[in-house]
Amino acid sequence: MATTNRRNFLRTSIGFSAATVATTALGVNPLNTLVGCSSPTSSGKESAESSGTPLEFTQEPLGYEYNALEPNIDARTMEIHYTKHHTGYISKVNDAIKADKITYSTPEELFANISKLSDTVRNNGGGAWNHSFFWKSLRAPVDGNAPAGALMDAINGSFGSFDQFKEQFAAAGAGRFGSGWAWLVSDQGTLKIGSTPNQDNPLMDDAELKGKPLLGIDVWEHAYYLHYQNRRPEYITNWWNVVNWDFVAEQLDA
Repeated sequence: MATTNRRNFLRTSIGFSAATVATTALGVNPLNTLVGCSSPTSSGKESAESSGTPLEFTQEPLGYEYNALEPNIDARTMEIHYTKHHTGYISKVNDAIKADKITYSTPEELFANISKLSDTVRNNGGGAWNHSFFWKSLRAPVDGNAPAGALMDAINGSFGSFDQFKEQFAAAGAGRFGSGWAWLVSDQGTLKIGSTPNQDNPLMDDAELKGKPLLGIDVWEHAYYLHYQNRRPEYITNWWNVVNWDFVAEQLDA
């Protein structure tokens, strides 16, 4: 898996340091650290601080080639998405962290106080974290791709069946007006499906959907438009073939 909105997990999270990425990038676990943030003095918002070491965002390697997800997600889309959009979010949030003298030292701190911070930090910090999470949730296509074990049991128990879960999740992604994300979250042990606008995520203190992210799909047009144009539902349908259910299960167990 950028810029401000074009219309306006583990416990740990991503730590990001600014990096220039060509075809492969530097890395950390997408959920290992995140930025510490204080609100910019120019915004008039309440100051927020942490006693920890401020974080920088870094971009870890995808772990697979750009063409590894084809034909479901094409190589050119993956390359642009990863090296341009994701890298852009990282660079901009790191600049904002420095400019705003942000001192939060964990992703939980940052997102738990995101309503106090600037739109630049919100949009780019979310974009940096969300995309690192997204890359980890993908793998090469698998025939009959589906979860197993405790994860499948939890899905069946929450949504009736895996097919019903997929229908509800796909509806959340297709129905998100404009840019955003659809998510599967655990809210104190209860699985829920929903979506967030722009680069918001369920860890944010004022998010429309709250909980621990287990799975997320990017439904910004840059995630699919080169191949699918305006056919977002088709993109979502094919995306199921490349979901890394092992990663999702790890989030449930963590």
